[in-house]
Amino acid sequence: MTDDIPETISTYLRLRGLEPSRRAQWRNKKKRRTDDDDNQPFMKGRDPGSIGDALDGLTRAHGWAPQLAREDLVRQWEDVAGAETAQHSSPVSLNDGTLTIQCDSTAWAKNLSYMRAQILTQIVTRYPEAGVSSVRFVGPDVPTWKWGPRSIPGRGPRDTYG
Repeated sequence: MTDDIPETISTYLRLRGLEPSRRAQWRNKKKRRTDDDDNQPFMKGRDPGSIGDALDGLTRAHGWAPQLAREDLVRQWEDVAGAETAQHSSPVSLNDGTLTIQCDSTAWAKNLSYMRAQILTQIVTRYPEAGVSSVRFVGPDVPTWKWGPRSIPGRGPRDTYG
């Protein structure tokens, strides 16, 4: 019989007839008793969660929530400030809890500074994780050498423009 059958198949047939030991049977029965309660269908905790809850848990676990809230604030600035205001202003930076908004003109910057409380309330209500504690409105950007982290006292460059 072994001459006609390859060695691998004869080994399989020989091992197939063996019964598992009593110790292995007892171990399997013990596992089945404890695992069956958790694996029953329609039990509490077996329903799948939503993908939004899974992503929310992931972002909170990795500490991405504040950065994502800041990006949502910039992306949805029109919803926070209003359509007309968003046409004339845009968020520029967020440093140490201060959101800097650049406006088209100094008049828009001054008018929005009067609305600072309402805009800050909208931001804190919609995006509490962004960490915005104050809002600063600036006019159009012009080059200056008198402020910033690397400014030094003095007259500045005088022969730059001719």
